[in-house]
Amino acid sequence: MRLTNGKARICALLLFIVVSQVHAALPMQTGDGQALPSLAPMLKEVNPAVVNIATYSTRQQVYNPLLNDPFFRRFFNIPDQQQRQAPQRRQQSAGSGVIVDAKKGYVMTNYHVIKEADEVHVALIDGRSFNAEVVGSDPDLDIAILKLEEGEDLIQVNMANSDQLLVGDFVVAIGNPFGLGQTVTTGVVSALGRSGLGIEGYENFIQTDASINPGNSGGALVNLRGELVGINTAIISPAGGNVGIGFAIPINMAKASMDQILEHGEVRRGQIGVGIQDITRDLREHFELKNGEQGVLITHIVEGSPAEKAGLKAGDIITDVDNKPTKSSGHLRSAIGVKNIGDKVKVTVLRDGKSLDLSVKVGEAEGLSARNDEVHKLLAGVQFENHGKSQGVIVSAIAPNAHAAFSGLREGDIIVGANRQRVNNLKDFNKALNRSSDSILLHINRNGGSLFIVIR
Repeated sequence: MRLTNGKARICALLLFIVVSQVHAALPMQTGDGQALPSLAPMLKEVNPAVVNIATYSTRQQVYNPLLNDPFFRRFFNIPDQQQRQAPQRRQQSAGSGVIVDAKKGYVMTNYHVIKEADEVHVALIDGRSFNAEVVGSDPDLDIAILKLEEGEDLIQVNMANSDQLLVGDFVVAIGNPFGLGQTVTTGVVSALGRSGLGIEGYENFIQTDASINPGNSGGALVNLRGELVGINTAIISPAGGNVGIGFAIPINMAKASMDQILEHGEVRRGQIGVGIQDITRDLREHFELKNGEQGVLITHIVEGSPAEKAGLKAGDIITDVDNKPTKSSGHLRSAIGVKNIGDKVKVTVLRDGKSLDLSVKVGEAEGLSARNDEVHKLLAGVQFENHGKSQGVIVSAIAPNAHAAFSGLREGDIIVGANRQRVNNLKDFNKALNRSSDSILLHINRNGGSLFIVIR
């Protein structure tokens, strides 16, 4: 194919423009010798604030059950004293943390990094190390706050507004993977608002493809300005290694937890007193939701609760909290969970096809619900609420990996009896559960039917 002189000039000009644009998009050294674009200047400011955490704990070793048999001990000439005194073993684990207040020496990390630790040591990138005191923790969010016993010239990371984070934003993960020492990986925000994973009690994770590995827990997820946007906490790892799906706790949620820990020594979460469930396809059709409309269905209202006083009703669909969409029950629980008791929240609901804005005051959780750790060890991962005006206790939330879930307990079940005792409210429920520690007999109403479940 031949080109005329005019066409040839045009093609050459277009080729020059395309090549110029490609080169302009690539990092290059300028003619005056300026350095190539790099994250190094930002990391030089941030790295000193990201710490390595080493924890030490003592664990009692467990003997073989046969050693509890007197005949077995006598046959093998094992002294009784040796059987009674099981040896102890010292364990060490590693994680990461972030200095968030240099003046007071506060370090933020994951709760599971320091859980059951007898000693906590913090090491800085400049080689200094300090003993650390656990100020307080929030197991439901997986956050813990440490205080360095001493230290001068500490550097902190400034916090960003994680609500302004967008999918596609570049992020950098900094931590101590596999105990190797401080390591930097880069990626983007893959998704926002991830919940329903059963990892924590309150889930609203930032998902990223920046490599996060064991030991990165508690480390920093920062933007390109070096501002803290999240605390790295978990990965999905079907093959045992990083597959590009990591999760971080948004710093806005972590800071709300930290503020309460520093003020009260613990996190005092409030509630509004509603039972909720995610909207299925069948429910969407029944409530005549328009294509694309999302929200959380209110199943019941607790009598005397802030929700009842604000005018919320069973059958309402909560679409927004403080003008932020609530697409799942996890989103709603997290949105309320970061509020302080006494705060007012704007709740937008769909009722009979119309949108309503209601102001709800966050109230004390006492009398409205109970967490699993306040009820029974066999009910870990389950949350309960009084069943409004009706008698019984409702299962308001249950983690997918909860022991009770494998025994057949489901979200939305109404417990009317426990250990052959009538259950009218949470107080009755607690009293009935105290009758047994090794197993629980639950009498449940489900979808209009009645059944019994034994949890061992």
